[in-house]
Amino acid sequence: MTAVLDPPAPAPPAGARGRARRLAGRVAGPWVYAGLIAVLAGSAFPVYWSLVVSSQTPDAIDSVPPVLVPGGHLFENIARVFDTTDFALALTNSIVVSGTITFSVVLFSTLAGFAFAKLRFRGRNVLLLVIIATQAIPTELGVIPLYMMMSEFGWAGQIHAVIVPGLVTAFGVFFMRQYFERAIPDELLEAGRMDGCGTLRLFWHVALPAARPAAAVLGLFTFMQAWNDFFWPLVVLVPENPTVQTALNTLASGYTTDYTLVLTAATLATVPVLAIFLLFGRQIVGGIMSGAVKG
Repeated sequence: MTAVLDPPAPAPPAGARGRARRLAGRVAGPWVYAGLIAVLAGSAFPVYWSLVVSSQTPDAIDSVPPVLVPGGHLFENIARVFDTTDFALALTNSIVVSGTITFSVVLFSTLAGFAFAKLRFRGRNVLLLVIIATQAIPTELGVIPLYMMMSEFGWAGQIHAVIVPGLVTAFGVFFMRQYFERAIPDELLEAGRMDGCGTLRLFWHVALPAARPAAAVLGLFTFMQAWNDFFWPLVVLVPENPTVQTALNTLASGYTTDYTLVLTAATLATVPVLAIFLLFGRQIVGGIMSGAVKG
């Protein structure tokens, strides 16, 4: 009985073989790992140092040699933070402001990005150019008229004045537009239209699932920017209704600065950002990697 042999698989092109050999030869050496460990240590040390100081007594900040091991006064210093300023209200305000702005920016930027990338309408390129051009305007240039508008609305001193100006960003629109331009082929949308899908159904069932990785990255960047925003909340809010950053400014603005108190509050302010990254880290990294692979 004669055995039937499968035909040999076609050999990859010479260029593909060369690229495969080059990629196979790029093995990370010990110096690469040493550099990564050094970068990681340098990035994590400020957070660790804040934790160490926040768990010590106020005189530990001036000790020589410096204290590098956490102490046993963390909860005592946390209680001092909440007794010195209304830090619970500051945390609540920052969570409300950052969460609302993040949800709004991701929603509106995804809608606008899909429209600019996949819908054809008159003046599309001009309008996109105007949106991108707004990023060249310094934030400080619009503070006075923006504050006058918030005063006219009766929002000065309230968190509405911090939320409303950040509900949509030019960067978010441009970011999502670029992602949709590459991630969704026009043929897929045309197939959906032939099946009877309208524009909203195409967005909801086709574009939105494909945009989840990019939306996760945009959401993280937006949350961090809103959480760390200091200048505009300092201008429009009152000390009795602070965000985290303005509360930190209040703690550091005395005649003498208690750095243990300030770094304890800074450590507490870091926890929500770390929690967001731990919860959505897989989608965020996946979005970054998908953007890196495309092209």
